[in-house]
Amino acid sequence: MNLLDRYIFKSALFTCLGAVGLLAFVLILGNAMRDLLGYAISGQIDVLTLVRLLALLVPFVVCFALPMGMLAGVLLTLGRMSADSEITAMRAAGISLARVARPLIILALLGGALALYINLVAMPATRNRYKQELIEAVRANPLNFIVPRTFIRDFPGFVLYIGERQGTELHDFWFWQLDDQQRVVKQIHAANGSLDYEAATNSLILQLGEAQADIRSEKAPERFTSPPIVGTFGATDALRLSLDRLMPRTVARTKYDYMAISALEQVRDKLARPVEGETPDARAERERQHTKAGLAISDRYNNTLVVLTFALIGVPLGIKVSRRETSANLGVAVAIALSYYFLSTSVSWLDRRPDLHPELLSYVPNLIGLALAGWLFWRSDRR
Repeated sequence: MNLLDRYIFKSALFTCLGAVGLLAFVLILGNAMRDLLGYAISGQIDVLTLVRLLALLVPFVVCFALPMGMLAGVLLTLGRMSADSEITAMRAAGISLARVARPLIILALLGGALALYINLVAMPATRNRYKQELIEAVRANPLNFIVPRTFIRDFPGFVLYIGERQGTELHDFWFWQLDDQQRVVKQIHAANGSLDYEAATNSLILQLGEAQADIRSEKAPERFTSPPIVGTFGATDALRLSLDRLMPRTVARTKYDYMAISALEQVRDKLARPVEGETPDARAERERQHTKAGLAISDRYNNTLVVLTFALIGVPLGIKVSRRETSANLGVAVAIALSYYFLSTSVSWLDRRPDLHPELLSYVPNLIGLALAGWLFWRSDRR
């Protein structure tokens, strides 16, 4: 690369790194608040574990931050150069738009190579490790699911409230059981009780003393039975709350998002083979799973190709001829990006229509994006 190439490449590189870093930080923050904040507040994971889990999230969020970061970096770099009249000077010197774009295309290819490695190797491995380490960290302190002076809604069909907790001892315990319509069908209040974890069943065991139970009629849950049942709950009457939903014992290896590309290809090839004696329903489900595996493979490559697509779209949109084009081109870039992800999501909904080959249709948004980039280049070079 000559001096001009190095100048454009260096300017775009640092801007893209900043944009990718900012987007990745926002995505990590969102995932942390969704998955980790509650565990951290309740003391189920310590600071070192939290930092390690956040680090394992980096490849996952970077594969989503790279395309938008590349688009934003190219737009900002060329926008600044246009505002400083550097692009005007280059065009006056006879330098074509394709020549200006050359170092940006090299940068996009490097970004695409990084995205390919992340999508095919790093992301599946770290995503599996993240889930497994989170499960192990939470399983080390299962009793911490019970947080005092908080309405606990983590258990499907139940709501709990504990006024005070001292180790495994509970005081002022409230328990509500809900039906499918989220109506209370049973209410239990206990002055005291104890908490234990049963590893064999992965369940919390609540032994209650001095308990009063108000049970509602299934047909008329708005009415309580009278008089209420009052007594001390023994071992056979203990409340058992399963933790399988909150902390499964293992990571679901069949989830395609967590599988390496080689394993995905093996699953896809296996599902492509008919099974002797399978029913029509079983065949339909096999074909659907085959399509989903094919879509997961296509998504890995599309997440790589979109880095180049967005960078090429950003070059003609980043070069502004007048000040009025600044906000207009930025709006066009955002609209194009949103349209791309809308089309990609729409194709993923076709997993129940294997006859339409959605694993091939998933490449259409990128092909449209590349065609649009070519048209924008042609239009800008004619000015």
